[in-house]
Amino acid sequence: MAGHEAHYTLPLPVFDRAVRLLAVVAPYYRDIADDLVAGARAVAEGCGADLDVIEVPGALEIAPAIGMAARMTDYDGFVALGCVIRGETTHYDTVCNDSSRGLTLLGLQGTCLGNGILTVENRQQAAVRADPAGQNKGGGAAAAALHLVALSRKWARQTKGMGFRPAAASEQT
Repeated sequence: MAGHEAHYTLPLPVFDRAVRLLAVVAPYYRDIADDLVAGARAVAEGCGADLDVIEVPGALEIAPAIGMAARMTDYDGFVALGCVIRGETTHYDTVCNDSSRGLTLLGLQGTCLGNGILTVENRQQAAVRADPAGQNKGGGAAAAALHLVALSRKWARQTKGMGFRPAAASEQT
């Protein structure tokens, strides 16, 4: 059972300048969403980052909202938070797959984000995963975003050169 396994968690990165995160939350299950936000906020604050929160109608709107914010704002990273509980129809599969796919595509384009959208069978599973004193998946999503922000800042200072010139040659001209 996965709940009894020991998992390694990377230590939070240290930043030399402020980090601004935006949490995009689908509050369909308000109590679960509030716990996810509380966990994300605690991890962000523990790393010295500011966390703003906006709400969207559902999990399918999270990726488009993050995409717009990535293009139109100056946030360093994003945290996707929400919960999808299996119901009686295949709509669950569509929402899980498409919300995940949207976030993955944003990540592959260079957006620093953590995925904290819970995809569970029942409310009890959601409550355990969202609880900041439990599995704290909101905090885990914030930590993932912070790690990617740290990587993007590290790699932003590196150059690959231009055209046929190697980096060392282009820096001398």
